[in-house]
Amino acid sequence: MTTSERVLYVDTSAVLRAVLESGASPDVEQALREAKALVTSRLSLVESQRAVFRLRREGSISELRLADAEREIGSFWSRCDIFELSLGVCELAGQVAPTLPLRTLDALHLATFVFARRRMPGLALLTADERLRTAAGGL
Repeated sequence: MTTSERVLYVDTSAVLRAVLESGASPDVEQALREAKALVTSRLSLVESQRAVFRLRREGSISELRLADAEREIGSFWSRCDIFELSLGVCELAGQVAPTLPLRTLDALHLATFVFARRRMPGLALLTADERLRTAAGGL
């Protein structure tokens, strides 16, 4: 199956990498461009907004670049089907990958991915986070 035939679950790390580090991950950027459809968690919207706030506070990126990034990120999320952090997702997050060192937010992403994949067979995960990729590979 080619990327253009795929429906992708996209976590925050993939989108931030593509937007803030444009050109650093051509495979991620290509997958985002070519995907048939995109899915994410409500968590991604919060995480990306917090990341922009953090970068603004640190002053490590110009305000003009951050404003452009905010628009680009917002535009990207508007193309996604958003899965909410439902009770079912939260309960699953407490149980997924119990032997792996997943952080809480990564467990929520993984649980949302699993939850969405139950409804969308063939859903693939796109992440720049190695721990999340490893955990999803074991499912």
